[in-house]
Amino acid sequence: MVIKQVELETVCGITSKIPKNLLPEIAFAGKSNVGKSSLINALMNRKSLARTSSQPGKTQTINFYKINQDMYLVDLPGYGYTKIAESEKRKWGVMVEKYLHQSKQLKAVFLLVDIRHDPSANDKMMYDWILHQGFEPVIIATKSDKLKRSQVQKHVKAIQTGLNLNAQERIFTFSSETKQGREELWDYMDMLAGVAKVNGNKK
Repeated sequence: MVIKQVELETVCGITSKIPKNLLPEIAFAGKSNVGKSSLINALMNRKSLARTSSQPGKTQTINFYKINQDMYLVDLPGYGYTKIAESEKRKWGVMVEKYLHQSKQLKAVFLLVDIRHDPSANDKMMYDWILHQGFEPVIIATKSDKLKRSQVQKHVKAIQTGLNLNAQERIFTFSSETKQGREELWDYMDMLAGVAKVNGNKK
């Protein structure tokens, strides 16, 4: 896919209706500050369309980014930020659950985990929760540029063990700084969304 047009088309808050999109949707979940917005910006080849912040819990809505006329990248609210009131966390949970149940076009949910650390209790809870909603999360290990290349597979193995993944479940490694893993991720998303490549052109 050659990225020609990107726009933030829909922002859903707690009381918003889930849009009835006609194009395939790929959703991204992850704890606060795992690099979700940075990853989405890197995928879209934009610097700041998805707002990034050093302050955890910045994304409090479900944001739908339309890519060409091909698909949506869907940014889900981050989880695990302790300074957010429990009542707000519950509202976000209900909002995300409503999206997962109501979307007719959702093809996959990617779960982002910081490659430098073993999966947290919140990561495990989110993985199990997504499974319970009927989706099998695809894992993206973010911030791979923070490790030496020789350390990457060791940390990938720790994520597999921590989330109790089987050997067939794929883990993508990704760096929003170096764009390492970007093409592999796009190839996989294109396949999920049924988007054909055009003359092998890169995005």
